[in-house]
Amino acid sequence: MHVKITTSGSRRYVQLVESYRDDAGKVKKRTVATLGRLDQVDSQLNAVISGLMKVSGQTPAAMPVVSSPPSIAFESARALGDVWALTELWKELGFGALRQVFRKTRHTTDVEALIRVMVLNRLCDPESKLGVLRWVETVALPDVPVAAITHQQLLRSMDALMEQQPAVDAVVAGLLRPLIDQDLSVVFYDLTTIRSEGLVTLPRDVRQFGMAKEGLIARQFLLGVVQTAEGLPIYHEVFDGNTAETKTLLPTLGKVLERFPTVRRLVLIADRGLLSLDNLEALQAIRLTNGQSLEFILAVPGRRYHEFTDLLDSFQRESCHTATEEVIGERPWNNLRLVIAHDPMTAADQTAKRNARIEALLTQADQWAGKLDDQDAGKKHRGRKLSDSGAKARFYHAVCEAHCSRIIQVDMAAQQFSYDIDEAARTRAERMDGKLLLVTNVQDLSPAEVVARYQSLADIERGFKVLKSELEIGPVYHRLPDRIRAHAAICFMALILHRVMRSRLRASHTGLTPERALEQLRRIQHHQIRLNDAPPVAGVSSIHDSQNEVLHALRVKKPAASQQLTLL
Repeated sequence: MHVKITTSGSRRYVQLVESYRDDAGKVKKRTVATLGRLDQVDSQLNAVISGLMKVSGQTPAAMPVVSSPPSIAFESARALGDVWALTELWKELGFGALRQVFRKTRHTTDVEALIRVMVLNRLCDPESKLGVLRWVETVALPDVPVAAITHQQLLRSMDALMEQQPAVDAVVAGLLRPLIDQDLSVVFYDLTTIRSEGLVTLPRDVRQFGMAKEGLIARQFLLGVVQTAEGLPIYHEVFDGNTAETKTLLPTLGKVLERFPTVRRLVLIADRGLLSLDNLEALQAIRLTNGQSLEFILAVPGRRYHEFTDLLDSFQRESCHTATEEVIGERPWNNLRLVIAHDPMTAADQTAKRNARIEALLTQADQWAGKLDDQDAGKKHRGRKLSDSGAKARFYHAVCEAHCSRIIQVDMAAQQFSYDIDEAARTRAERMDGKLLLVTNVQDLSPAEVVARYQSLADIERGFKVLKSELEIGPVYHRLPDRIRAHAAICFMALILHRVMRSRLRASHTGLTPERALEQLRRIQHHQIRLNDAPPVAGVSSIHDSQNEVLHALRVKKPAASQQLTLL
């Protein structure tokens, strides 16, 4: 006997068949039994097989149980490495102390965790507060129940940040103090403009119309940042968008000295827009807690170079005529040191560009003067007729646009179009080309060291670039003044983490920027899988050598291979 599968129409049957010989001796086959349709045969057949084996005296073997394949469910992978490293840095630096600040308030939500979420979002994928909710769905944030976060909770956390601003500032200042050189702390101060949107005006509104850094009149607020020579930001302040830069310096210094009273020496370095005679007098009157004077290095704005004409004349005669590379010297000025640096290459370039602008202006003036003379002689030209008053106005505007009004002087009171070239002013302008003027009361730095210290101010500009590009601080869509200040505070905390990352990556000679490091770490992902109805199993993707190097450079431990995270 044997089993045979037969087909009838679209169906197939399992049959038990035996062979026999007929009377003529031919071998034939006949069906002994039909066991059923093939698609309906199930474990009942095992009972038949087992019974037949018993009849034949055999011990039935354990029959395999036919079961359906397991149900496997994979959750979407979430980025882990970048937020893991930033969370570890957040805790290591001491930002976790903010939890104690907000625990004393009436808020029922974990304000510290929500602020941390917004700070990490600035570094990983800067979004609006609504965009944060989309971002948290793609990352595995340690110790944060992301599904419970709402837009209102984020806004209320920003309100709590401002309500507890003195306590928050104390925590941030406390975690920064160990990172600051207490003996000689060189600090840099600069301002930038942050664009804001909206037309509604509110009480105490910081959004004011002013001249933006891009040269446009825009609704904006000012952000002042103080950072150390190592590039670490230690203080920030939000000012109204139409505030004069010179009025921001002294209030900012007062706050810095209040927050870091143990600093024994402070050297302030600021850019050209912050220098005025009033500031100089007030700066010299400032004393630290130990009684020492505040020291400063300030750049003289170009519009005030004419006040130093005599000093520049002597320096030009003695050091600049035959110079082929940068020369640095100093002169006494008002009981202070005036440090002068002259770069002959920059001077030659500035002189050439100015001469080109002047020649273009004079060519245009000659054309207009020729057209006016032809009109007086009765000769016609194509286009509108030109008048003397129109030519004067257009030429004066062009001269001002080219920043040559001191050299080319248009006689606006004359009846006819006329102008004059002030050669003395042109000579003075060329004498000032390629020069950097610094006013300082620091006595123990050489002129070259003073210039080098000032040139480090460029690093704070890179800090502003990080704020505006990588952290995307603007444009700001918040309307309430305190929300704008909270947004600036969140971006400031993100900048602290960014600068600490940069410092550690440089110290380890990785050649990576914080952005590239986070990009590599983002490939470390958190996975979760569920088999049938069993509890889910979580795990972390393999960590490659390059990612290990980044974690080591940042002094951050690796996430465990079976890292459990609160994702619900």
